[in-house]
Amino acid sequence: MTKIITPIFLVGAERSGTTLLRLMLDHHPKMAFNYEFEYAVNQIDLNGNWPDLPAYYDYLSTNRIFLNTHFTVDHNFDYPTLLNSFLQQKRQRDNKPLVGATVHHQFHHLIKIWPEAKFIHLLRDGRDVARSNILMGWAGNLFTGVDRWITAEQLWQQLSTQLAAEQHCTVRYEDLIQNPERELSQICDFIGIPFNQGMFDYVKTSTYSFPDSSIVERWRKQLTEYEIQLAESKIAPLLTERGYPLSGLPLLKNTVGLRWRLYLHSRWKQHLFRIRRYGFGLYLQDMLSRRLHLKNWQKQVRRDINACDSQHLK
Repeated sequence: MTKIITPIFLVGAERSGTTLLRLMLDHHPKMAFNYEFEYAVNQIDLNGNWPDLPAYYDYLSTNRIFLNTHFTVDHNFDYPTLLNSFLQQKRQRDNKPLVGATVHHQFHHLIKIWPEAKFIHLLRDGRDVARSNILMGWAGNLFTGVDRWITAEQLWQQLSTQLAAEQHCTVRYEDLIQNPERELSQICDFIGIPFNQGMFDYVKTSTYSFPDSSIVERWRKQLTEYEIQLAESKIAPLLTERGYPLSGLPLLKNTVGLRWRLYLHSRWKQHLFRIRRYGFGLYLQDMLSRRLHLKNWQKQVRRDINACDSQHLK
């Protein structure tokens, strides 16, 4: 039985700058920070029930992110202990006293396993998040591109009310980029460790460069007025609540017709993105294997997709 640890979780919407902050935290001499830890929570059902362990082992066997960690799966552990063992392995491998991980989805489940965990919520302007989601092929337009940001922010709003004040803090991506040393010092104070200049050594070991303030508010230069209106017509109240000023452009009328047209357009663009990345043959195999529920075929297709994704992300 492994001892339950007290991790630090970095949460927020995808494309909010979590990779950059995670690299900074992982380069602190006292902290080992694991990348995407979605596989810890995304098999938990809507009622909060743990997944069936044999099915979970099978899921991990084709999960690209998990496979890249090279963590050992101990079949003697129950589900919470197994997840805890993954973080233990990361901490022991890096030989550091503290450990953390990034989680973008369903992070409200984390406190069921680690009730004393600390949470760093990274907040970024939803318009920039939406623009980045389109570039990743996760959405086809700004109207649907904000959906992941909405979900993450609403989930954080729910989770933060269940945490003690000393368990959570919010960091703005824009502040981190414009004044990284100040923001990192505050994060370190929150965690309970001193700031260390080594946190900037990530530039030596990754493709990420030192924070550049010119990348803040890219939406102002890289989105058309109509694209801005599409995003703001859906998230104007959330942007305002979080302190982000609106563009001043008139909001579009959010009609049923507009929603249907934009969601269909987004689905079409996402399919085209997948065809370009994986080729029509693999794209078709993925669709058919899932619709026909052919498990062995699905697993082989998943391995082929993982190989394509790994090549693309190099």
